[in-house]
Amino acid sequence: MTRVVHIIKVSGLAGAENHLRLLLPGLRARGIDAHVLYLHPPGNPVDAFHAVLRDADVPVSRMPIARSLDPLMVRRLAAALAPLAPDIVHTHLLHADLYGISAAHVLRPGGRRPRVVSSRHNDDDFRRRASLRALNRRLWRWTDRGIAISDAVRRFCIEVEGARPDQIETIHYGLQPPGADIETLRRAARAGLGLAPDEVIVGFVGRLIPQKGLTIALAAFASIVRAHPQARLVIVGDGPERAALERQAQPLGQQVRFLGWRDDAAALMPAFDVFVMPSLWEGFGLVLLEAMAACLPVVASAVSAIPEVVADGETGLLAPARDVPALARQLEVLLGDATLRRHMGLLGRDRLETHFSPALMIDRTAAVYERVLR
Repeated sequence: MTRVVHIIKVSGLAGAENHLRLLLPGLRARGIDAHVLYLHPPGNPVDAFHAVLRDADVPVSRMPIARSLDPLMVRRLAAALAPLAPDIVHTHLLHADLYGISAAHVLRPGGRRPRVVSSRHNDDDFRRRASLRALNRRLWRWTDRGIAISDAVRRFCIEVEGARPDQIETIHYGLQPPGADIETLRRAARAGLGLAPDEVIVGFVGRLIPQKGLTIALAAFASIVRAHPQARLVIVGDGPERAALERQAQPLGQQVRFLGWRDDAAALMPAFDVFVMPSLWEGFGLVLLEAMAACLPVVASAVSAIPEVVADGETGLLAPARDVPALARQLEVLLGDATLRRHMGLLGRDRLETHFSPALMIDRTAAVYERVLR
């Protein structure tokens, strides 16, 4: 059995963590002995991540990380990896890349260094800093194979971080849609939120941070709401921008609702009529797949990986980033046409099932392991 130890720094349940929740049980079902060793800063909510992997029979262990730069972390991580004797060390996100790739290079179980695979999940602007560019160029020299979650991230790794084009390939995230009838889920979700039948809901789910562009969404919604008095904007999530966004939304009164952080966010999706995501950049946007699973048309910004996920004019409508009038026009098109909303939503569900299936993601990841061991 090939043994693969995945290393990731966990601060909660976001895109990369939710990706592993689906990937790792699938790898184990295909005969790959997948483990997780995650780094966690003190006080961060990691219990849910730990529990969901444990319940899926994925071996999981944790290691505290008190600060971003810890000169002893490589040694500690190598000591934790040694008894696992991995064939492959597979890292996710910056801290795991830094410490996990370095630790793999000091391991010699059975006299042989484990192979190193690194999944790259984002194209954040801070990675363009000279110090990080230099660091990642060195880490790519120590990496046997890279996986980018989108073509946009792959281009970023090649152009900014120095990965070789033949060293890294794209494997998109996958998502299993709910098995229940979507109309049944819709009725239950709308009843749970107390929504009237004639209300048309524009929804957002995610962290309330500048990257997500919610100031743009609020400004666009404010510009069209008078022409669409039945429209509501429902924002699910929390973060450092919440107070400022609530102040911006005050003139709109009850037409904007902030629900805060919800563990059942994916179950609320069917209550929406349109999903909005005006991100300034996005490595992938797993929540877009959740919207497609709920048969929702998407209005989003045409940045980074979003055009790979949302087929413009088919499963949603895209607008330039930071362009309030353009985003408002796209919202108006869908708010005023229930038939188009339904048509695009169904095409989105079809696209999810054909292009972003979990089986495709898992099989392609397993194929990377086979090649890197050969």
